[in-house]
Amino acid sequence: MRVVVCGAGIAGLSLAWWLERAGWEVLVVERAPEQRGAGYLIDFFGPGYDAVERMGLLPRVRERAQRVAGVRYRDPTGRVTGTIPYSSFLRLQRGRVVTMMRGELENILFEALGPGVEFRYSTSVDAVTTTDDHVAVTLTTGEVERADLLVGADGVHSRVRGLAFGPERRFLRHLGYHTAAYLFTDPAIAARLDDHLEMLEAPGLQAGVCRLDGDRCAAVFAHRAPADSLPQDARARLRERYADLGWLLPEVLDHCPEPSRLYYDEVAQIETASWTRPRVVLLGDACQAVSLLAGQGAAMAVAGACVLAEELLRDGDAVAAPLRYEARVRPAIVRKQRAGRRTADWFVPATRARLRLRTAVLRLAAAPGLTGLLSPVLTTPADRLNSLRPPR
Repeated sequence: MRVVVCGAGIAGLSLAWWLERAGWEVLVVERAPEQRGAGYLIDFFGPGYDAVERMGLLPRVRERAQRVAGVRYRDPTGRVTGTIPYSSFLRLQRGRVVTMMRGELENILFEALGPGVEFRYSTSVDAVTTTDDHVAVTLTTGEVERADLLVGADGVHSRVRGLAFGPERRFLRHLGYHTAAYLFTDPAIAARLDDHLEMLEAPGLQAGVCRLDGDRCAAVFAHRAPADSLPQDARARLRERYADLGWLLPEVLDHCPEPSRLYYDEVAQIETASWTRPRVVLLGDACQAVSLLAGQGAAMAVAGACVLAEELLRDGDAVAAPLRYEARVRPAIVRKQRAGRRTADWFVPATRARLRLRTAVLRLAAAPGLTGLLSPVLTTPADRLNSLRPPR
């Protein structure tokens, strides 16, 4: 059996790991010139945590965990307004959670692959033709690859989805926010940070900064923005939008990289009527994006790949197996997306009144025995669904 996977991110690498070990011939095409391995800080838990444990990769994941004492909220002047101790989150997840850089998870998956996985970088999919017994994938290099299955694991702005399912505008639900992230090195800023993720807030916007290893730091931003309003100069937009936030933020913004090296995108979900076409299937954010604010995108990508692999390896039916995968995973994603829309205003409150309410809840939840108040926003029904458990 042969598969072409478009996208060398977390979803694509996870699927490649399973199928290569089962003897499949795996070709991964990636539009970037090399593995990226950067990204932003994530909490990795739920069914994705179970999946990496099943893969035998949990020790490596835990080795690369980022030490975080909690999330500390501050007003625009830097005054502390509330804190979520990391221990509260650990209790809610029964200790089965790792905070790490998204790129580190991608690196772990890449390093775990065997020699049977072929990579072609600076390459994407240009055309797709299916027949009863194979799919012909025309690459941007002009080469035509014949396979049993094409997997679109190429993210929110999926090229495979556009070719096989239709234009992006039909599937993208804008949630009313933009987000940005970058890494930088500054000994002076690092010295002023401890093991907390520091979140500066004002109505409709939020900026976070944390210390990584040594003098490296990570910055992440989220703010309200209308649909179809991505700026031509993302760096200028960030500096303008966050100009009124003080404390460390002016120095953090001084490190904002050129737009070509800055992650900046709208916060969105992908909702399609189907994840499959004959011999074509979508995976990860290409079909199940729940949004950066909702969280768990990486975990759901690993878990979804695990389920797709299980179904493919059950009988090798490249037409029926993707349908079974969708039937198992889709209900959980729908719930997760619904929860993400419902709780978005919790993470980036739109008004001063909502901001004060959230601050009051944080202070109350920090009291002994009241951690459960945070459960509705830190966990969702999707976290507990057996349909996403890894194969046994």
